[in-house]
Amino acid sequence: MATRRTINLLPSTGRTLLWTFAGRPPRTCVSSLARRGGGSASPFQCTAKPCNQTTLRRTANYQPCIWDYDYIQSVNSDYEGDIYKRRSEKLKEYVKMMLEKAVEPLDQLELIENLQRLGVSYHFEDEIKKILKSIYNNFDSNDSWKKEDLYATALGFRLLRQHRFDVSQEVLECFKDKTGSFKASLCEDTKGMLYLYEASYLSINGESNLDLAREFTTKHLTKNLEQDMDQNLAILVQHALELPLHWRVLRLEARWFIDVYERKPDMNPVLLELAKLDFNIVQALHQNDLKYTSSWWKSTCLGEQLTFVRDRLMENFLWTVGVNFEPQYGYCRRMSTKVNALIATIDDVYDVYGTLDELELFTDVVQRWDINAMEQLPDYMKICFLALYKSINEMAYDGLKHQGFDIISYLKKAWANLCKSYLREAKWYFNGYTPTLEEYLNNAWISISAPVILVHAYFLFTNPITNKALECLDKYHNIIRWSSMILRLANDLGTSSDELKRGDVPKSIQCYMHETGASEEDAREHIRFLISETWKKMNEDRIANSPFSETFIEIAMNLARMAQCMYQHGDGHGGQGSETKDRVFSLLIEPIPLI
Repeated sequence: MATRRTINLLPSTGRTLLWTFAGRPPRTCVSSLARRGGGSASPFQCTAKPCNQTTLRRTANYQPCIWDYDYIQSVNSDYEGDIYKRRSEKLKEYVKMMLEKAVEPLDQLELIENLQRLGVSYHFEDEIKKILKSIYNNFDSNDSWKKEDLYATALGFRLLRQHRFDVSQEVLECFKDKTGSFKASLCEDTKGMLYLYEASYLSINGESNLDLAREFTTKHLTKNLEQDMDQNLAILVQHALELPLHWRVLRLEARWFIDVYERKPDMNPVLLELAKLDFNIVQALHQNDLKYTSSWWKSTCLGEQLTFVRDRLMENFLWTVGVNFEPQYGYCRRMSTKVNALIATIDDVYDVYGTLDELELFTDVVQRWDINAMEQLPDYMKICFLALYKSINEMAYDGLKHQGFDIISYLKKAWANLCKSYLREAKWYFNGYTPTLEEYLNNAWISISAPVILVHAYFLFTNPITNKALECLDKYHNIIRWSSMILRLANDLGTSSDELKRGDVPKSIQCYMHETGASEEDAREHIRFLISETWKKMNEDRIANSPFSETFIEIAMNLARMAQCMYQHGDGHGGQGSETKDRVFSLLIEPIPLI
């Protein structure tokens, strides 16, 4: 039986047609780009004339951007002045003295923990590394400071693992009974269980102690929340059960923890003042990065002329802050935001607007990376390819100029691979084909765009570039694959329902349901399980010998964290929900009151 699907014409027409087809839409001619009125002149401006027949096209009905150009350009901060920078430097000297004076290992670990969660540990990397190396050298011994102390042992284990020290899970054996289970008496130690729970998320495959610890602590922390406990501890437990610390975005966690830390009875005023002041100073730098990228986005006119795409410059910038917030990487954030915006635009060309014939042409032009080849494209695709070609070539030129290395071949290949993966999904859609979960994921970890993001990030954040790293980059090293897979699976959990409503190719949840007959809830649980297992693989590869810098490895980890953040409550990128708005305001717009 032929299926009847209601779709919208171009967003500007406001008209609706009924498509009648058996499994696939009809082939139609190429139409011109429908344009909104107004807008500034652009080198990419479309001048196409309409053809005699209208092509039927889908629309995702994305809402207009809520962060307009004038608003972004009006954002400002008082924290760029020298008076705040001088005060910050003074506070950092106080903290360095605190790190030097801390002698007991547990005191050292607690100070490092607070510095990390407050978002200022990046100022003290050398001091922290030195302390942790000293603790690591004796950690497997039965030191009195952690002997039978679950909290101290779990905190030390997590911080050492986080900083890539190869500490064994066997340090937890002393907390288990003769049956191999964790001792029942531990249930009364809520703080210790909380830190064991957090430590369990740094596990790798085959670590049964940590798997058991996660199950044990999740169960008993949930029960303990139903009982009376210290309010400050209850806040931390609820927060952890929602999402473990190891999976959280560093910058958002710092903003949240500053408020929590201020209410603690043992709060250190020096740490609190530094955290607030540093947050505001860095926020001011982020605002300058944001204004630059907003001006670039406006100059492309992609948001104005391609009315079917997600005009989400603010959200694209938020991703880059989540991936790396540190002030010295402003140029990298600006370029990464361009990459994110171009990805979102091209994704919508393939997912929403293009016909199959057009998409095959566009894929060929991207693979050839030839400005002359774009003459065969419809005008809306010419605008898109010109913006891509110009922006990426400029990044490659900057790389050649500053590092003396020609990176364009790597960037071109990454974009070509992305477009080929998009095209494969488009063919599945137009042919009404549902892939197996394995077939879907083998393509989808590339189509989610993380390899493109991370290839660019390598060149933006790495100096010097090495041949060994380039070889691993070209083959998409495991650290790239695992980050990409988590981004894909988190994206599917958050967006697949909305995408299916507009008729997209089935995502991982639907592929699993189709293949196994599982319910949607069971399928979602399976995808969450896959995310957890992929984190174990990434944990293992981050501590293995790698040709990549620690900075790049953390960027890959942070991309996965940002994915789980952005899609935790649905489509936080395209949907512009309240959670994303709140995050934008708290991270990019509103400073923290110092008093």
